[in-house]
Amino acid sequence: METWLEKDAQFSARLRIEDPGLLRKLAIFFGHSGDSWFWGIGLLLVIWQGSAQWKPVAWALLLGIALTAVVVLIIKFSVRRSRPAGEWGQIYRKTDPHSFPSGHAARAAMLAVLGLALGPAWFGVLLLVWAPLVGLARVATGLHFVSDVVVGWLLGIVMGWVSLQVWINIVSDLIG
Repeated sequence: METWLEKDAQFSARLRIEDPGLLRKLAIFFGHSGDSWFWGIGLLLVIWQGSAQWKPVAWALLLGIALTAVVVLIIKFSVRRSRPAGEWGQIYRKTDPHSFPSGHAARAAMLAVLGLALGPAWFGVLLLVWAPLVGLARVATGLHFVSDVVVGWLLGIVMGWVSLQVWINIVSDLIG
């Protein structure tokens, strides 16, 4: 297991972008675009001011974010894998020192699954293209190892399906 973790750390270090150029700026942008507070505020605005077509989608995505966050936190505090060493992203390092699995990667994959299932086709495709960029950006900025992101994506796909089942079978009738 130790050899595998060392190889994961070495591969992750090779994908890290330290040069302060355009690629680093894009990595920071895409990494932050998966922040839960960003999605939470945006979805609450859609629920408050959005069209009748988008409100149920926003509720479903918000539900998925909440369910995914609970599962990710349970795993993170059970595994307790430290983040890669680094100075960037202190807000993440201080509020959540554990890297496995990547909550951003899980959230992005879950949103893509729900977007494909519930939104218009263009929305699902947009999230499907965006989700891998979020995960790669988390490795490029040095906040996660590759395995954190891959497991996050897999978990996000499962949580997207679970969230969709909860939405279809329980919650959508309550919200109307």
